[in-house]
Amino acid sequence: MSASAPVAAETPTALDPLQLRRAFSEFPQGVVVVAAEVDGAPEALVASTFTVGVSLDPPLVTFAVQHTSNTWPRLRDGADRLGISVLGRGQHGLCRQIASKDRASRFDGVARTADDDGAIALDGSPLTLTTRVHDQVTAGDHDIVVLEVLDVAVDERDEARPLVFHRSDFAQVHAPAPDPAPEDAR
Repeated sequence: MSASAPVAAETPTALDPLQLRRAFSEFPQGVVVVAAEVDGAPEALVASTFTVGVSLDPPLVTFAVQHTSNTWPRLRDGADRLGISVLGRGQHGLCRQIASKDRASRFDGVARTADDDGAIALDGSPLTLTTRVHDQVTAGDHDIVVLEVLDVAVDERDEARPLVFHRSDFAQVHAPAPDPAPEDAR
């Protein structure tokens, strides 16, 4: 048996951040609002990096948040439970409102429900989850937050479809068109 020489590690070529952002935008992503009452006031952030089904036992979901977020430390440190609201058809304006820098008006006119632990669910969302922080991992310029799912509510109406972020814009998930009948069935 002979020993092989170590392979020199290649230094990766730096990618253009704008080109990378455009490339990543080709993958449609769901949009969620992470929200809770902190010191008696609603706090929320919008994330398009939400992943479900990370684990079923225990039930875990994730989202990523930038290190520069001012809201995430308040939510993480000030709330025992977090509400996750998957935004739905017609809620893109709500998304922009909650994501705004104007903290004082983020929840103006927003229909919502807070549970006894302060987790906030937005009315009209196709899916809401009640969660608690399970873990947090540093990953580049973001943190990946792992949440344990404690409760779920699903709106099963056909018109309750999620909003997605695709190519730097909001889009809606549509029911697939029926397959055309095979020629021999006509």
